[in-house]
Amino acid sequence: MAILYNESDKPHDPELERAWQRFKPDAAFGIANMHKAAFNDTKDGRPFQNRRWEELPDDPALAVRAAAWYLHDLARQLPSGRSSEFSKSDLLALGYNAGAGNMRLFAEGTKPGAVAGSYLRRLHENWGRAQKALGR
Repeated sequence: MAILYNESDKPHDPELERAWQRFKPDAAFGIANMHKAAFNDTKDGRPFQNRRWEELPDDPALAVRAAAWYLHDLARQLPSGRSSEFSKSDLLALGYNAGAGNMRLFAEGTKPGAVAGSYLRRLHENWGRAQKALGR
């Protein structure tokens, strides 16, 4: 949930997202800001395997479901012997933001750059909001 708050830094109006896509074709879609490659890699064998990435702006439930499965897949890619200072949740958020390869590097001790570091700080700021939204 905190990742969704992190990803809420832009308006999630379907028409606005599609207009932005015309200017920046590699932009992410949906309330979870998922990129096309991540969605397509994640959907295989899942209940939404016949859905298209282009549907994400109009279907928040699909966006959340795809993001949850993507995080599931990232968790399976974490090295078992992590040598980093980051929690599993931190690493998954960093992977969501910076990709699986970078997540593994961070798990092995590589320090995040400015953008990833900022993402992680915002994640920590959003933990309380996320817990409250989930009734915890």
